[in-house]
Amino acid sequence: MQADPQAPARPGVRHRLVLVTGLSGAGHSTTLKTLEDLGHEAIDNLPIVLLGPLVDHADRPMAVTIDTRTRGFSVEALEAEIAALRARGDVDVRLLFVDADDEVLQRRFTETRRRHPLATDRPVADGIRRERLELYPLRLLADVVVDTSLTNPQDLRRLIEGHFGLDTAPGLYVTVMSFSFKRGLPREADLVFDVRFLDNPHWVPDLRPQTGQDPAVQAMIRRDAQFDPFMTSLFGLLEPLLPRYNREGKSYLTIAVGCTGGKHRSVFVAETLAAWLDGQGTRRGLVHRDMPT
Repeated sequence: MQADPQAPARPGVRHRLVLVTGLSGAGHSTTLKTLEDLGHEAIDNLPIVLLGPLVDHADRPMAVTIDTRTRGFSVEALEAEIAALRARGDVDVRLLFVDADDEVLQRRFTETRRRHPLATDRPVADGIRRERLELYPLRLLADVVVDTSLTNPQDLRRLIEGHFGLDTAPGLYVTVMSFSFKRGLPREADLVFDVRFLDNPHWVPDLRPQTGQDPAVQAMIRRDAQFDPFMTSLFGLLEPLLPRYNREGKSYLTIAVGCTGGKHRSVFVAETLAAWLDGQGTRRGLVHRDMPT
């Protein structure tokens, strides 16, 4: 059941505000729509000068997109407004930066035939480079950076919900993500574990089309003599770390588990890790980034 959208983010805080910015074409609209579905009042392309007055009159959690399309946009002005809001003490403001690879952004603009806001009279690639350089200070300032290069809408929703869901309790939220090394490391990962040392079901013809969610694949991986010792060591590493992350005020942790294809070994290890976290009472999400659906 979703929490009352008018409930404060924490005691003493009257307003909860998520500011969405980042590279054009990276997925601002999808992100804002997801936040709206989660119970935030969503406002796109708000002039920076209206942000303070908007918060003053807010009566529910809000999500606001401010980016290079915004009239009068400047990084310095947005940084100053964020600092002013955080100094008030009655606003829980979080900056979400949405990013993607240059090649992915260029492909998206080409496929949709949209003009880049900073390249109306020049190649899209020039606009992407200019915008990335201009927005770099905001990326450093961001509370959360989400890279959508290899993220489908369902996984993006799970990531946003894990970070900003209104029905989540305070404390550490852990996202476990399986992935393929061939498709690159997840940029949002805090901890990365390589399980390519385990026996690979890909080389068993009957198991190749299956995934790490299928019992036959799981049974083969479990038979590897190194599987149980590895999982025991992994649990032993995480067990003391998670409470310390929580005590230090870290709200989000992404644990990435990779194998060659992101289909068999990493999926099963991620599933096993997620089940262990459930047993520890840890709030968690599970994403299989590269597993075929």
